[in-house]
Amino acid sequence: MAKLTDDQLAQLKAALQQRYLELREEIRAELEHSGNQHYADLAGSVADPGDASVADMLVDLNANLVDRQVNEIREVEATLKRLAELNFGDCIECGGEIGFERLMAYPTAQRCVRCQELREKTYSHENKPTL
Repeated sequence: MAKLTDDQLAQLKAALQQRYLELREEIRAELEHSGNQHYADLAGSVADPGDASVADMLVDLNANLVDRQVNEIREVEATLKRLAELNFGDCIECGGEIGFERLMAYPTAQRCVRCQELREKTYSHENKPTL
């Protein structure tokens, strides 16, 4: 585990727990909001292709937002588990320390800045559509 003080670990744990609660509330609010909007009903009842595509987009957008939030909750849970197991703060690529400042900015970080930059450069072409 990285050389973090007890105070730093407590700060990181508090930040992770706060983000977890925020995400749960965001998901609850989004699901409640989507239940009131009935986009799925709208998508099935429109006759105009343009209106149908907008309705489909709204349904997909809502689903993608909730999916992103659920994935982030999983990351937070995994990070809290690593923190409890004292397996936290080390880069999964090089084994070096991630650094307290980076962890405070992005508590679920699994790579140090150098390894993350290298990963982004290496895999930057992925997820870019080509013809």
